[in-house]
Amino acid sequence: QVQLVESGGGLVQPGGSLRLSCAASGFTMDAYAVGWFRQAPGKEREGVSCISNSAYYADSVKGRFTISRDNAKNTVYLQMNSLKPEDTAVYFCAADPFPFAAQAMCAMPEADFSSWGQGTEVTVSS
Repeated sequence: QVQLVESGGGLVQPGGSLRLSCAASGFTMDAYAVGWFRQAPGKEREGVSCISNSAYYADSVKGRFTISRDNAKNTVYLQMNSLKPEDTAVYFCAADPFPFAAQAMCAMPEADFSSWGQGTEVTVSS
């Protein structure tokens, strides 16, 4: 079966770090554009960081978050440093075989991509 599974979320203090993982099964993710999106309480889903032939970061996370691939593990990571309370959200990953530019993928947080994960919750609080 085709599936994406996010993990790594949890409760962290402001200034702390988390690494989220997006593991794919049933397809080879290295041929896909992959993105991280998040939805905070009461807000619309937004693009956080996406990767294809390049990487894109939303202005709100630029310099703090890093997206990367481990093709051998069929996994994409989101390293989140210097976390802020406004980073609190459910984080989702998505993948699609269309050759999106990274920025274009992140600009479509409600798109019907080929695969979506179930989400992992991140809470940044003292």
